[in-house]
Amino acid sequence: MKPLLLVTLLGLLASAFAAPGSQKVKWCVKSDQELRKCSDLAAAAPAFSCVKKENTLECIVAIKAGEADAITVDGGDIYTAGLSNYDLHPIIAEDYGMAGETCYYVVAVAKKNTGFGFRDLRGKKSCHTGLGKSAGWNIPIGSLVSMDVIEWGGIEDKPLEEAVSTFFHASCAPGAARGSKLCELCKGDCSRSQREPYYDYNGAFQCLAEGAGDVAFVKHLTVPESDKPMYELLCKDNTRAPIDNYNTCFLARVPGDAVITRKDPQLADFIWETLDRVQTDHSFNLFSSEAYAPAKNLMFKDSTVRLLRVPPNTDSFLYLGANYMTFLPSPEQALDVASPAIRWCAVGHAETARCDTWSISSVSEDTTSIECQSAPTVEECLKKIMRKDADAIAVDGGQVFTAGKCGLVPVMVEQYDQVHHFNCNTALKTFTISAYYAVAVVKKGSGVTWENLKGKKSCHTGIGRTAGWNIPMGLIYNREHDCDFTKFFSSGCAPGAEPTSPFCSLCIGSGKAVRDEAKCKASADEKYYGSAGAFRCLVEGGGDVAFVKHTTVTENSDGNGPDWARNLRSSDYQLICPGKGPVEISDYATCHLALAPAHAVVTRPDSHSKVVRILQEQQAIFGNTGTDPSFRMFQSENGKNLLFQDSTKCLQEVPEGRTYEQFLGEAYMDAMKALRHCSDTASDLEKSCTFHACQQG
Repeated sequence: MKPLLLVTLLGLLASAFAAPGSQKVKWCVKSDQELRKCSDLAAAAPAFSCVKKENTLECIVAIKAGEADAITVDGGDIYTAGLSNYDLHPIIAEDYGMAGETCYYVVAVAKKNTGFGFRDLRGKKSCHTGLGKSAGWNIPIGSLVSMDVIEWGGIEDKPLEEAVSTFFHASCAPGAARGSKLCELCKGDCSRSQREPYYDYNGAFQCLAEGAGDVAFVKHLTVPESDKPMYELLCKDNTRAPIDNYNTCFLARVPGDAVITRKDPQLADFIWETLDRVQTDHSFNLFSSEAYAPAKNLMFKDSTVRLLRVPPNTDSFLYLGANYMTFLPSPEQALDVASPAIRWCAVGHAETARCDTWSISSVSEDTTSIECQSAPTVEECLKKIMRKDADAIAVDGGQVFTAGKCGLVPVMVEQYDQVHHFNCNTALKTFTISAYYAVAVVKKGSGVTWENLKGKKSCHTGIGRTAGWNIPMGLIYNREHDCDFTKFFSSGCAPGAEPTSPFCSLCIGSGKAVRDEAKCKASADEKYYGSAGAFRCLVEGGGDVAFVKHTTVTENSDGNGPDWARNLRSSDYQLICPGKGPVEISDYATCHLALAPAHAVVTRPDSHSKVVRILQEQQAIFGNTGTDPSFRMFQSENGKNLLFQDSTKCLQEVPEGRTYEQFLGEAYMDAMKALRHCSDTASDLEKSCTFHACQQG
């Protein structure tokens, strides 16, 4: 028995040790030429194996099922792969070598002297890289729809493909229904595969070059050097430009192609390590298809210079960015009245309950103006807005910064001054009124000053928030030049911090359970969240200093505020600031950390006018002086500062086109740049959104 047992154990050990070496990256390929290249790669790097499928969608299905592991796809297919039925995500991006640029320009190309512009394409013949692909379909068709050149009333009206086929005289859009006008110009079987000679960038250009089409929608590097003098770019302003002027004449800058796989961190690490080894030791040229001519762009784009790892927790929608999403033609985008409501994103249980009350109150003539979505954190809400699962949320300046990095825009700002100082129904001209002071509050007689703060316990509104984190920590970084803030404060409560961080140790959660999931969560479910929560943390002895807005103490003392604050006196608290001893709470104008931008409503750029219109209608009914007293937008019950700050007098429009940088102001942007010397202060969401320069515009 013993020898047999020993043999069995040795066999198990051998198989266990062999497992890592025997693991392979199963790469999905779509043509015989691509299979040849993949097989040659597998011969040079045995960690690869090849799986052949007919098209990209079959590869996506195979990866979902575990039959394959990876494939490189363009933005349109990254979007498709990220939908809930597939749930794949991008892990590695192609870098095209322009100063670490992982983006490319989408352009419309025509032969010289053909005499038409981008707005004159009706009745022309068009060449597309493929149905649903970025450069060949999503961006040009999305642009034509948003510019009202293609008239489309949304899916309720007719399918988008039908609208496109009636707009162009004839087309080749590989992947369209065979026999349709969108396949009329195709040379092969109109499939999104190498069986269609006019498929992909080079195929679409060949369709134009051979005279089948009048215009080709491709990426900026498609036209061969020798052919450039014979072609021109069509610009969105209806002019034309030389082929090399793509940086000023383009339809959009979009994220480059990416390797997608299942959401499995270990698999992602293995795929990256395997590919990185090949590109580092040059055992095989991943970015050349010369040996397999005339085919091009096999497995990777031939224009790729290197591969870059995508930040962790980046899903398809974060990779593509809010700007890209606006190009995806949708019923709501094509026809603004498709839904009469805006979907408000509420954070946590208390806000969701208040939002539901608002939604019910907003019902008029059997239609509602407000629908509610919910998420556990502001950042999850921002993701929902980017994906078009929600439309708007009111956030603080730090979150406006993150939202802006992700392509969202501030559209309405909370006004805290008396209403008679301005007209809430006109767009804001300056931002001097809509601001507040970020202050540091201590208990009177505590002996705590700005100069002796080191080693003390701190109360913050939340990680990444303006008054509670960005401004004080930016000042502390400038003083200490050390990114490890746990060396400065001994402990604290900063909702949104890692659960194991000292900045979570003083948080108390909902106070309802031993294992409280709300503890240190960045939502109202954590009692010490937000300005009122950070002040409560100080009041109840959690910390020695609270970083809040200047109105917080008076809003929660002298008979104001919720039950926990009823017996507090504002005179028992003082302000501290650099170079000044403790002063009275009322002296915030002379003792503060910074003047901070007000909270603002953020949304996607394409939803600006709709969100403003509905919110203006809502505050006329439910604002502080609204016609219906049954609900008040700016007066929280069962909590504090739910949905909006309770100190809000009204919402005022931020003019369309105003960027998040302009809204936040130069001083605040400088403070954020100082804080970003510490890379860990940027959230995963911000890192994902800033991976591509093209996501910013």
